[in-house]
Amino acid sequence: MAFLALKVDVDTLRGTREGVPRLAALLERKGIRATFLFSVGPDHTGRAIRRVFRRGFVGKVRRTSVLEHYGLKTLLYGVLLPGPHIGRRCRQELRAVAAAGFEVGLHTHDHVRWQDGVAHANEPWTRRELTRGCDAFAEAFGRPPTVHGAAGWQMNEFVPSLQHELGFMLASDTRGSEPFMPIACGVEVPVPQLPTTLPTLDELIGRPDLDRVDPVRHLLALTSDRRDHVYTLHAELEGGAYLQDFEALLNGWRAQGYSLGSLGESAARLDLAAIPRCAIEQGIVEGRAGYLAVQGPVRPAISS
Repeated sequence: MAFLALKVDVDTLRGTREGVPRLAALLERKGIRATFLFSVGPDHTGRAIRRVFRRGFVGKVRRTSVLEHYGLKTLLYGVLLPGPHIGRRCRQELRAVAAAGFEVGLHTHDHVRWQDGVAHANEPWTRRELTRGCDAFAEAFGRPPTVHGAAGWQMNEFVPSLQHELGFMLASDTRGSEPFMPIACGVEVPVPQLPTTLPTLDELIGRPDLDRVDPVRHLLALTSDRRDHVYTLHAELEGGAYLQDFEALLNGWRAQGYSLGSLGESAARLDLAAIPRCAIEQGIVEGRAGYLAVQGPVRPAISS
């Protein structure tokens, strides 16, 4: 039976407090596991305004009603309001998700800082930011993270080896077509990547080329191939105004015959010796602003 992993990216304080409980309740009611990846440091969402000149950013903001989904207060954090520390403010909410049996992992320490800075950062910067995230996660949950999903699908060549050094067992940092073992800095890193294989809801909403196409039906058409997939959703969207759409997706995927669950459950099905070895490259994903980390061509295995 094909497996579809559900990866929930939680970017903001509001998403943690409002969207996560709604999603957890829906998933519990349906008996479905998922992976929640948390931003655990300061919420500096307002600083994303610096992306205004990035390819596709303004169009995405217009299409997806950012003010409605994130709220004015969130859009002022880090600009006119101090950024609240999510891990400390929401420790109870975070631990409740883990206690309910969901897989939890690290999204980032400071979402905007990572998303805007990591692609061109050096190793010391990358190590510092990833370590900050691990420390804040451990402070919130009482244990270190073992699953990582990079904010905004942004990475550099140093991330995979640092993930291995810091004890991560699997990651979903990229966009791609199938699970792979990453090759970074010329070395095969034993932290499997489970890339997001499907477009996100906010990449589909309001796109001119998809005029009058229902995003739910579009996604279900893409999964009619009945092969393994990873779907990324956002606490601020599917946990808010698009909760009913997400429930329709869950119902549709079950009708298509999918097993639904977490990244960890998906990884447990893999033969790690047999999955392809691929570099991570920069590429464009339709509906998303700027360049993202994407799965590159298959390469011969390299000894670590």
